[in-house]
Amino acid sequence: MTDFPRPPRRRLDRRFVLWRTLQTVFWSAGVLGVLGAVWFFAEVTRPWVGPVLVVLGVIYLVNIAIMPSWRYRVHRWETTDDAVYALTGWLTHKWQIVPISRIQSIDTEIGPLQRALGLATITVTTASSEGNIAIEGVAVADAEETVDRLREVTAATVGDAT
Repeated sequence: MTDFPRPPRRRLDRRFVLWRTLQTVFWSAGVLGVLGAVWFFAEVTRPWVGPVLVVLGVIYLVNIAIMPSWRYRVHRWETTDDAVYALTGWLTHKWQIVPISRIQSIDTEIGPLQRALGLATITVTTASSEGNIAIEGVAVADAEETVDRLREVTAATVGDAT
């Protein structure tokens, strides 16, 4: 396997930022909406639900404003004939390398919001629960091309995938 001292070359699609922002907006609306309803309808909870609403509101606001762009700047991925490489994270960075001979399955996932934005997630699965890689925010055409190429390479690679 090739020594890989540099970060993977490929960036996520720029629409990843919008996708992650919308995901966080929807989650925050749900969580804050439920807590807001509890605060509004159950007067006895106001002394503790009020401060929780404020703290969570600030956390979600920071998460919406910073996290998607930060992740976009950090996340990288690349596939070669030897391995799949991914660098992810925002507060901590996670560097993953999966040798082609260890790959058991390669899947593409496209949720409703991803479909609307033309994005997909590539999931590379190994026998180890620690070895799985999910590459989110890839343009659908790039994801399909990558998955097809990886399936060809893994089919031609000798190895036990365990």
